[in-house]
Amino acid sequence: MNLQMVHYQKLLRVSTTGKSFQNITTKIESIVAESGVETGLCTLFLRHTSASLVIQENADPDVLVDLANFMAKLVPESGGYIHNAEGPDDMPAHIRSALTHTSEHIPINRGHLVLGTWQGIYVWEHRHRSHTRELVVHISG
Repeated sequence: MNLQMVHYQKLLRVSTTGKSFQNITTKIESIVAESGVETGLCTLFLRHTSASLVIQENADPDVLVDLANFMAKLVPESGGYIHNAEGPDDMPAHIRSALTHTSEHIPINRGHLVLGTWQGIYVWEHRHRSHTRELVVHISG
């Protein structure tokens, strides 16, 4: 019986298209399969302060639209923020990221992510313009 813990790490670059949700579930599942880990934990860490990670509904796209609309009302771009060095969407993006997550932990069982039936993993871009976001995927088991 082998009791040695396995660690597998990969940097994933995700291209965003301005304010939007990029479904990365399939990409993460592929990395889990590459790792060979059957039972363990997948840790995701987004290396940015103006985008976030969310695990959310993956069947009805209206859910994502409603989330984006709610967040726009909660954190308006016309908030009179002091920080605006990178444009009027920058500080609201930082606040939106602080209210959500830049990391997630998902169990792995039988070599697959243990997500709910309607759950998907998304990079949520909070800025207007496109970016390439870096995501560290760390798998242990």
